[in-house]
Amino acid sequence: MTAVLEVNDLVVRFGTGTEAITPVNGVSLRLQAGETLGLVGESGCGKSTLARAILQLIRPSSGRVRLGEHDLTSLRGSALRSMRTRLQIVFQDPRGSLDPRMDVASLISEPLKVHRLAGRAERTRRAHEIMERVGLDAAYAKRRPSELSGGQQQRVGIARALITNPAVVICDEPVSALDVSIQAQVINLIADLQADGDVAFLFIAHDLAVVRRLSHRVAVMYLGRVVEAGPSEEIFGRPAHPYTQGLVASIVRASLDARHRLMEARRLAPGDLPSLLDPPSGCTYHTRCPYAVDVCREEVPVLDGVACHRWRELRDTTETTTPIQETERG
Repeated sequence: MTAVLEVNDLVVRFGTGTEAITPVNGVSLRLQAGETLGLVGESGCGKSTLARAILQLIRPSSGRVRLGEHDLTSLRGSALRSMRTRLQIVFQDPRGSLDPRMDVASLISEPLKVHRLAGRAERTRRAHEIMERVGLDAAYAKRRPSELSGGQQQRVGIARALITNPAVVICDEPVSALDVSIQAQVINLIADLQADGDVAFLFIAHDLAVVRRLSHRVAVMYLGRVVEAGPSEEIFGRPAHPYTQGLVASIVRASLDARHRLMEARRLAPGDLPSLLDPPSGCTYHTRCPYAVDVCREEVPVLDGVACHRWRELRDTTETTTPIQETERG
């Protein structure tokens, strides 16, 4: 099946010489029509920078981003702007992404006006139509963002992203700024939109339980690289990379051995991310990995589902039962 979005060996580098950092370092991803790909990793691993590079809000240093048959990295000016109707984003902070001077209907329909896709009457009609789709009552059409709750603001952001009928929507931590009760509402909304099957999502989050619920496949980033990728049930059911094991073990649910799982998470992913100004040689995870040997310090592992020199060796000797599985069985 042809990918609707394809990222090939993407690199984003800022600065030069000893001050250079590379928050995205050779990332490749594929997203099929109607699919949701979860992108996870600690804060600072490069997820949001990757999202902005895909959107061409940050120009990548090298690599390619293809949306259908179009190479976005080669487009400029009006040619690139015309493609933005097919590739949209929902930001983390709904309040900060909405112009406080505009009413809800105008905010939602603004992309149609910017891209000259519809006249005023049609823009209003479509704004009310998409409001209904995302669960916003028509009575909110003339309200300002300050008159809405956080969840309602994020629904406006989602509606605005959907109104141009995009092929792909990037959700960059879309629920992390919301209260827990509101998070559930927005997650349910995204799940309902998935069921329609007419848009693909790149879902970026640090909450692995949310990612597991919404994603068909998952890619795990560490210090600018993808270290493991595969179907959601495999990533959460039997994570192979030690870093992924640490992330999955950190999902704490109410059960008797929560303390044990926290200790296991800290063993598999101790300490903090190294500095991008001086990343470790070889496998960049070797400074935190309990299984690192000389080859890990000397050679960069190739991503073949898992970017780890020892993952096959360790696969059958390490316990990878996840907290989620234990909770579900209990």
